[in-house]
Amino acid sequence: MFFSIEPGGDVPIYEQIVRQVKLAVADGVLVGGQMVPSVRQLAGELAINPNTIARAYQQLQADLVLEPLRGRGMIVRRDSLARCTKARNSLVGDAVRRALADALGGGMTPEALRELFEAELHRQAESVNANGSNP
Repeated sequence: MFFSIEPGGDVPIYEQIVRQVKLAVADGVLVGGQMVPSVRQLAGELAINPNTIARAYQQLQADLVLEPLRGRGMIVRRDSLARCTKARNSLVGDAVRRALADALGGGMTPEALRELFEAELHRQAESVNANGSNP
């Protein structure tokens, strides 16, 4: 599994991991019953303190996304897809609300926003269709 971590970003690293695991489940990259990397393995790959990974995994357990598999590690819960899809939709909705507030507050008209949105949506959809993955 690939993680994109921004150490100096506004979002704490553990929360970035939580979000990315939820997005991966919602997108079908991670499926119910699939093992996730161990704390030690992921900490080594990302050059992050193992306690940060452990905190993310604890949060994912509390959010009913991961569950421990006795003696083997952590797996994605088989019933986590709906929760992760809802979380993804919430994250995207929050980002859209922030972008709209910034644009309207900066003087863009609803018509200009609509044109920009439609053009970017078309570009992104073409990119996904051409690559078979996210841009």
